[in-house]
Amino acid sequence: MLPTLRPGDRLLVDRRAYRNRLPELGDIVVLMDPARTDRWLIKRVGAVGPGRFWKTPTGPLPAATALGRDASPPGDAVETVELPAATVYVIGDAPSARDSRQFGPVRTESLIGRAYRCYAPPDRRRAL
Repeated sequence: MLPTLRPGDRLLVDRRAYRNRLPELGDIVVLMDPARTDRWLIKRVGAVGPGRFWKTPTGPLPAATALGRDASPPGDAVETVELPAATVYVIGDAPSARDSRQFGPVRTESLIGRAYRCYAPPDRRRAL
């Protein structure tokens, strides 16, 4: 999550954040790694299902419809991604991050919670 977060940053995480609501675009979430359930990842929510999105190198963009027909994809669109209900597309802030661009959408039940504050080190204290 560089540059937003650095190794050694300590975060406060609301584990109850998604009990009664879906994640929102831009939320920083802690989730179980789809490849190793004993490991947690921290990523930003790029899209929330259900919906159809264009996959781009920088993350997903909603596939907007105009007058009932599909609009043209952006020039850097790689493919169209269908997100089922109760899934999120997570992205890291670094272009080379391991995220949904590699492992696909993540079920919302895999989310541990929403990170909302960096509390240490002291010079990096701030709301996220």
